Amino acid sequence: MSDTKPKLSPAAAELYELRGLGALADKMGIELIELSAERTVAKMPVAGNTQPLGVLHGGAHVVLGESLGSFSANVWAHPDRYAVGIEVNASHSRSVSEGWVTAVCTALSLGKTLTVHEIVVSDAQGNRLSTVRITNLLREKRK
Repeated sequence: MSDTKPKLSPAAAELYELRGLGALADKMGIELIELSAERTVAKMPVAGNTQPLGVLHGGAHVVLGESLGSFSANVWAHPDRYAVGIEVNASHSRSVSEGWVTAVCTALSLGKTLTVHEIVVSDAQGNRLSTVRITNLLREKRK
């Protein structure tokens, strides 16, 4: 685990303090580097997240991407709303068998009821491994 504190927008800091990243992100070893509604960056180890052939599992790419897109959408929604994923897809273009991957999540649309984020997962050399896109529905919090 990194000792470096992530760069958080004010809304992200408040939400991060309330909820953290969640149990699955912890199990996957996801380490947050930056978090805002517009851009989120995190890294994840390949070790412990591989499929039987020894490469990073495609589902791990999706977990990383969906997590970042959901984190970002919830920052956008906070404090009066929350985000729920309604669609996610991924295209895998390369594999990796060691080291860490980095994911950069960029907002494509931040609306009143929907958000759309694109997440690019890359290896240490900057090679694109996968592209994930997630759409989140924003719902009102119950009082």
